[in-house]
Amino acid sequence: MTSEALALDVRIVGFGDDAVEYQSAWELQRRVHTDVVAGAPDVVLLLEHPPVYTAGRRTEMLERPLDGTPVIDVDRGGKITWHGPGQLVGYPILRLPDPIDVVAHVRRIESMIIAVCADFGLSTDRVEGRSGVWVQSDHRGPDRKIAAIGIRVAEGVTMHGFALNCDCDLTWFDRIVPCGIRDASVTSLSRELGRDVSVPEVTEILLPHLSLLPRLTA
Repeated sequence: MTSEALALDVRIVGFGDDAVEYQSAWELQRRVHTDVVAGAPDVVLLLEHPPVYTAGRRTEMLERPLDGTPVIDVDRGGKITWHGPGQLVGYPILRLPDPIDVVAHVRRIESMIIAVCADFGLSTDRVEGRSGVWVQSDHRGPDRKIAAIGIRVAEGVTMHGFALNCDCDLTWFDRIVPCGIRDASVTSLSRELGRDVSVPEVTEILLPHLSLLPRLTA
């Protein structure tokens, strides 16, 4: 799917039974990154992964699964997280304007996800000092992370991106210290809204909000 108005190539790579293995998606990211560096239009890859743990450069050993579950070490920022069924993963591969501002890139992704959650009637926000998108503490519990973000920028072009929990099995997060944060929990749209919210449903809501992504051509 290509939006000429945004000069943005949005590719739905695989959901459900067509979920994409993490290593295959990482290789695809690298190929697309090379193309964008060479002048191709910006790309956003949207997909689900089969269950997998990935660890960013700052992950500590004590944050990994204690039972020896395999973890893929990746070249993004952030710490350890889980990807799997019921989670919408987006990899925006975008050429950023000079001067490169990675924090601003992360903030724009957060704003996009906050807008998506608002369309579902769910209030979310940022938490100072922590990346990602959060449901703030209330009578149901402490701050709860609903979307994780991890980014790498090389040659002025971004890689990796965001993971928004739609209707995933949250017990997968019990084996790790998600994003290195011990004093908060993880949630999903389905848990917060009290109904099933599928990845395809969230994708349809997300697409118009991709214009919020920070881009050289925006």
